[in-house]
Order: sequence, then C-alpha cells, then structure tokens
Amino acid sequence: MSFMVLVQQVGSRPRTEDERRVAAERMERMQRYGADLQARGLLLAADSLKSDEDGVRIAVRGGKRSFSDGPFTESKEIIGGFFLIDVRTREEAVEIASQCPAAEWSTVEVRQSGPCYDA
Repeated sequence: MSFMVLVQQVGSRPRTEDERRVAAERMERMQRYGADLQARGLLLAADSLKSDEDGVRIAVRGGKRSFSDGPFTESKEIIGGFFLIDVRTREEAVEIASQCPAAEWSTVEVRQSGPCYDA
C-alpha cells in the first residue's frame, strides 16, 4: 500500500542567520531519514516543495477558470515536502512517519493513496 507522508510547516518568511543554520541542520536530518527509507526499500519518491510564493491556485466554476498567485496569505501552514512510501499496513506507515525528524518542528500527516472519488 502506498502512503504519502506530508510535512506541513509554517509559511515561509525571512530567516535570521541562526535560523538558517538550524534549517540546514534539519535538512541534513531529513535527508538521512529519506536515505534510510530508500535503503530499506520503502521509499517510492520524496521531495521538498518551493515556497507558496511560487504557487498558483486554479479553480473552474461554471466553466470559467480563475487563478490566484501565491503567496496565499490565508494559509497558516503549507506543505513543505513529502515522502511517498510503500508499506504493508497503515500502522507501519504511522510508525515510519512518527520517526520523521520534521515531527519535532512541524506537523507530519499520513494519507493512504487511492482513487480520487468515492466508490
């Protein structure tokens, strides 16, 4: 079964020198976490996402498209990155996600992949 481990973080803002150092240390820990998942044969994909400043939201209502460029000021948290893992059970996915270093400074969410409609 495939599960998405989503890392939700506070929206981006300018960082101090000390905050940049801490962020670099955290990134190293996250890279080691991903490398461990890869070595165990559990990782299908992983990546960080750029700031919501570079994002765009799209809606189609009544056949009319609308676009909203980031940053999205109404967003308190953004998805900062993800790990797509392949495991046997939801419990295994939750256990793996609970070991994610980002859980110490962000929120980590686990969602099983599946069809985008109700059957």
